[in-house]
Amino acid sequence: MDKNFFKEVRILDGGMGQELLSRGLKSKGTLWSASALLDKNYHQLVLDTHLDFINAGAEVIVTTTFSTKRIRLRENNIEEKFEYLNIKAGEIAQKAKTLGNGILVAGGLPPQNFVYQADLRDSQEIHDNFYDQAKIIDPYVDFFYLDVLSSVNEIRQAIRAIKIFNKPYLIGAHVSEGTRLPSSEKISDIIHKIDHDNLMGLMLSCVSPENFELNLEELKSFGLPFGFKLNGFKLTNPKTGYNNIYSKSISKNPTEFLGKRKDLTPKKFANFVKKFKSLGATILGGCCETSINHINEIFKLKNR
Repeated sequence: MDKNFFKEVRILDGGMGQELLSRGLKSKGTLWSASALLDKNYHQLVLDTHLDFINAGAEVIVTTTFSTKRIRLRENNIEEKFEYLNIKAGEIAQKAKTLGNGILVAGGLPPQNFVYQADLRDSQEIHDNFYDQAKIIDPYVDFFYLDVLSSVNEIRQAIRAIKIFNKPYLIGAHVSEGTRLPSSEKISDIIHKIDHDNLMGLMLSCVSPENFELNLEELKSFGLPFGFKLNGFKLTNPKTGYNNIYSKSISKNPTEFLGKRKDLTPKKFANFVKKFKSLGATILGGCCETSINHINEIFKLKNR
């Protein structure tokens, strides 16, 4: 795998979890996209959704592993399914790759504890969680994608965990608002406080287009391939709900407490992407609430 892959403009897929829900997936508890792996009746839906993103123009698909981490499965009393669900996500992604046209599979490694919050647990525990998941999906992926991580230490532990697999990695850091990670660290700390020898690029993941634009010049200053997976949520820093698994208000669909933007149509999304691409972004993709149509609009822009 060439770690310079993202020096050219490349298109990533969109928001698998929300797309599956929009296509009729019924989430069990708070399993979200993992529900589609748990129930074999949805396996074809996962494959078809991967393929639809590919047909829309995606050159990279991400394994459906955002909710197959140990803590989420434990909270739903199915931790014994950890290996099965991660294998199944890898198998389906590989099948999509076989049926697709020269696309790559990114092994998604999500935050191993809460989302949009820094993981304050012991570093070794964080490392071990990343390693356990990476070890299972490694045979099925071309590179690793560190998906929506919120602190320098999480990123450091993920990189340490995957080093043994000798595959390049793409960092997807999260900034809910402003110019700092949820840990209050600078984006530049990701580059300056971690030793990198297999880094493909640095992107902001699950961020609004407006907040990506606020951080674009700093990302550009590192001299690395940079880009985004833009979301269509109204916010990513809720005060309650998303990370409180025991809350009575917890939802099976994140849009019920994060909200869905009505204004971010595929055309408006494309206008943001066009601007960011003109300023040097080469990693172009969508996150939650970005559909097949959003990705197809990026594809139309690629060679302009």
